[in-house]
Amino acid sequence: MLEFIKETIIWIFALYGFIEVIKTIKYAHTYANFKADKMYFILAVKNQEDKIEGVVRSILFRILYGKEEIISNIIIADLNSSDDTLKIATKLEKEYENVIAVDWKECNELIQNINDAE
Repeated sequence: MLEFIKETIIWIFALYGFIEVIKTIKYAHTYANFKADKMYFILAVKNQEDKIEGVVRSILFRILYGKEEIISNIIIADLNSSDDTLKIATKLEKEYENVIAVDWKECNELIQNINDAE
């Protein structure tokens, strides 16, 4: 009887894992496009080269795997950093289509353009 219970629990976890993989494959492509009708996450940073990549990847993980479904667009606004923060943000922008790395002036223009388009 105990063996049956163990096998049932294992099968339940396996089925749950399979459903999560299918869900991730099905919905992962919907987060790849930067759209004006979504919620924006604007991350204003200055001299954060040690932390920026971890923070952005954490947010992206939550977006891609369904923890923060309402957030789909991340704008990293650099506030004139004197370190490699903007360089790291630009690298993340190249890796992920829903990330934009800009300086604070470009961020202001981007927000203004979104408001004008609506």
